[in-house]
Amino acid sequence: MSKRDTYESRTEALLLPILEANNFELVDVEYVKEGSNWYLRAYIDKEGGIAVDDCELVSRALSDLLDQEDFIEEAYILEVSSPGLLRPIKKDKDFERNIDQEIEVHLFKMIDKKKELIGVLTAYDADTFTIETPDKAYTLGRKEAALIRPYIEFE
Repeated sequence: MSKRDTYESRTEALLLPILEANNFELVDVEYVKEGSNWYLRAYIDKEGGIAVDDCELVSRALSDLLDQEDFIEEAYILEVSSPGLLRPIKKDKDFERNIDQEIEVHLFKMIDKKKELIGVLTAYDADTFTIETPDKAYTLGRKEAALIRPYIEFE
């Protein structure tokens, strides 16, 4: 397991009791480097949406636990936020929520001379998902996709 995966999974383990106590949902945890800074981000949600006060509550509680555990070697910036409208589709519950909905998929490698597909999510299982585009239906491995998210057409 990579250092990044370890940091994310340990952070997730610290977060879950906080979120369960407050009836929040964990959407994702990511540890990423942007520019010269490392970021530890937790995306949370709840029925009706997350408010700034919810993020603050989780951030304070998580920050205290991270200070106690002290397992992240590098300096980092902790961010707790809502996933927003374009929340990534990663977990089974995300796929279930988006079944029969339009999604966009960004691929690591081209398929049929395309690196981006837009279509309807028609099926999924533990390892694959099917997107039906106007031209063709594609069944892809989840690991083939760099990003899967709801498709929203902005006018």
